[in-house]
Amino acid sequence: MFKLVQDRSQKGKKLSHTMMLALQDMMNDNENIVMLDADCGNASGSLMLQKSHPDQFIECGISEANMIGVAAGMSSMGYVPYVHTFSPFASRRVFDQVYLSGAYAYNTINIYGSDPGFTTAHNGGTHTAFEDMAMMREIPGALVMDVADEVQMDWIIRNLPELTGVHYFRATRGNARNVYQPGSTFTFGKGNVLKEGKDVLIITCGQIVSDALDAAETLERQGVSCEVIDMFCVKPLDVDLILSEVQDKKAVVTFENHSIYGGLGSAVSEVLAENRIAIPFKRHGVQDRFGQVGSAQWLQQEFELTAEDLIKTIQSLLK
Repeated sequence: MFKLVQDRSQKGKKLSHTMMLALQDMMNDNENIVMLDADCGNASGSLMLQKSHPDQFIECGISEANMIGVAAGMSSMGYVPYVHTFSPFASRRVFDQVYLSGAYAYNTINIYGSDPGFTTAHNGGTHTAFEDMAMMREIPGALVMDVADEVQMDWIIRNLPELTGVHYFRATRGNARNVYQPGSTFTFGKGNVLKEGKDVLIITCGQIVSDALDAAETLERQGVSCEVIDMFCVKPLDVDLILSEVQDKKAVVTFENHSIYGGLGSAVSEVLAENRIAIPFKRHGVQDRFGQVGSAQWLQQEFELTAEDLIKTIQSLLK
């Protein structure tokens, strides 16, 4: 059960710090939980675990593929590994190891791909992942998530030990605008209807959920009623919710900090096509581009992922 905050202008703790605090708490009760990092301890904050639980932390260095192999081996011995590195290195650089040593071998690896999309900021194009969800969706049995805020991050970290398999979650290392009230709970594989509406269905995920709500509220004042779904699990996708909420709508738009190819937009379009739902539809995401260098705020504007950009897309689609 979840509740929304009343003031989305406020930001919570850094999402990386939220993860490490949750793991620190979990490690106190479960000695099988381990954290592996790829020379990113200062960036992720995982050095706090090295200090508080040295026997449950492994520094793997700038050797991401080996880190996944170590995590897979530890899983086979009964440990519950969490690993972290930047999103392109947690996905495309280690894809074969995640696929074979992780999923194919029925091992459990919880992978935090940090700073996806425009949140990579000044680290630039080499450190930008607009394709990570597309890759991870292809792994049989994988759970793929895009985290909206601190509360959702904390819940995901604490509930992953209940599951087995490859679990990939992407989120900024920094802080994100609050969406959910503390104490909110979620269900893996289920979307959340954050705002009801009758004209347009907006399906979104990740840090820009708050921007989607901003856009919906602005359009509401202009006479366009928008429903907003936080589809934080891109795989497995909540097909039943999509089919239920698309009924009687005038249009559907997906909104994601990811390429329009292979991510949330592709997943939703597959559902609409396979169920023969004829409705105006638009994938609003990154248009076949590489990353760039700049502040996160500038990059969000550069890749047209602001609330204002979404409003223009919806207005154009309704015409």
